[in-house]
Formats: sequence, structure tokens, C-alpha cells
Amino acid sequence: MENSNIILAIGLTLFAGLSTGIGSALAFFTKRTNTKALSIALGFSAGVMIYVSFVEIFFKGQELLVESHGLRLGTILNVVSFFAGIFLIAIIDRVIHMIGIENPHEDMLVEDLENPDKKKDYRALYKTGLITASAIAIHNFPEGLATFFSAMQDPKMGMAIAFAVAIHNIPEGIAVSVPIYYATGDRKKAFLYSFLSGLSEPIGGLIGYFFLSQFMGETLVGCVFTGVAGIMVFISLDQLLPAAREYGEHHLSIYGLILGMGVMALSLILFI
Repeated sequence: MENSNIILAIGLTLFAGLSTGIGSALAFFTKRTNTKALSIALGFSAGVMIYVSFVEIFFKGQELLVESHGLRLGTILNVVSFFAGIFLIAIIDRVIHMIGIENPHEDMLVEDLENPDKKKDYRALYKTGLITASAIAIHNFPEGLATFFSAMQDPKMGMAIAFAVAIHNIPEGIAVSVPIYYATGDRKKAFLYSFLSGLSEPIGGLIGYFFLSQFMGETLVGCVFTGVAGIMVFISLDQLLPAAREYGEHHLSIYGLILGMGVMALSLILFI
């Protein structure tokens, strides 16, 4: 793996993670949330992730594993790795819920900053705001791993995934910054906490890479690749699509989903 790929992977993972800061900035510099646009964007993100997972990443993992272990064993390892990725992110979600956060991706609106009732509620929720930031940081680790490894193996695919994850992280930035702001009255602190929660994404990618790089071979790369597909499918179905429906009309999220799939398909065709 070339050094240039490592630099690109770090840059893309950093971009994806720190887009939580975009959400925080939107909360402070816009008056209202464009819920329709956000619904389409989240659906778009899900479409990109689902399409690239099933059409590209899953089969790349299969190709590597079949080449190393034969058709039957390679296919079995590939399927097991896919569901292992789903199991991993599901366990992380469960741990987050156990520490007291029902939904770290809770939909918050920019206009909540001007809502006196919300203000009254959030003043008592500084601790909850911190836990929300921590929960999102934990959740961003496997997303960072997914973005990093995808960029290492295929830069063009890594760019698409980084963009999809970045869209996904924007409402997370709002979810962290709004309660922190009302608890402290400090916009800088709210932005900083939101920003730091996204920083765990590149950290997760780097830790995962350096931990696994010493064992790197076709089998491990294939398993990680397919596990990444499982992680992204789970995130899309469990978080992105439900959030998209919460922010807007049902059909808008589906239109965004189809658009994301179409754009991803076109980009793959153009780079054949």
C-alpha cells in the first residue's frame, strides 16, 4: 500500500469526521433547518453506502477470500465477515444505549436555539450533552475504520464513502452543539465539543489501520473489507433512513436514496 494512499485515507477520514463541525456551524449561523434538503441528503448518504457496499465492497472482499481459500471456504468467510461487521456496530449501539443515550443521532433543529422551552430543558442537560458527544465519538470509530480502509484499497470509492459519512455527521454536530450551548451559554465550547466528537473518526481509522497492518494479508484485507460493508449497511438501515424520514416526508428520503445509488453507480461506471 502506497504512502500516498495513506495520506489520502487520513485526509478523507478527517474530512468525514470533522463535518460534525459543519452541523454545529449551521446551528449557530442559520435561522431555520431546511428539513427537506436534510432528509434528501441523509437518504442520499444511505443510497451511496448501501449501493457501494453490496455492488463493490462485498464482492471485492469475496474476490480476495476466494483467491486465498477457494470458492466454498472463501464465500463462507466473506458472509461471516459481513455479518460480523453488522454485529460489531450493533454491539456498539447497544453499549451506547446502556450508558444512557437512547438515540445519539436524535434529530435536532437549528430553530431549537430560539425555542424558550427547549432552552429551559437543555439547561439541566449539560451532562447529557457530554454523554451524547461521547456516544457519537464512540460510534464514529467504526465509521472511521470503514472510510480509512475503503480509501486505502480504492481511493475513488473512499472519496464516495467519505462524502456519504460527512453528510451523515452533519446532524450529529447539531445534536451535540444545541444542548451544550444551552447548558453553558458558550457557542465556542458547543462548537468545540461537536468538533471533537467527530475527531474520533480519523483516530478510529488510524488505530484500526496500525493495529491491523502488522497482520495484513489477503485474508485479513478481505474480511475487513466485507466487514466494512456490513457496518455501512447497518448504519444506513438503522440510522440514516430513519433519521431522513424524521426530518422530512417519507418519499423525500426514498428519492434521496435512489439518487445516491444512481450517483454511486455512475461514478463506478466512469472509473471502470
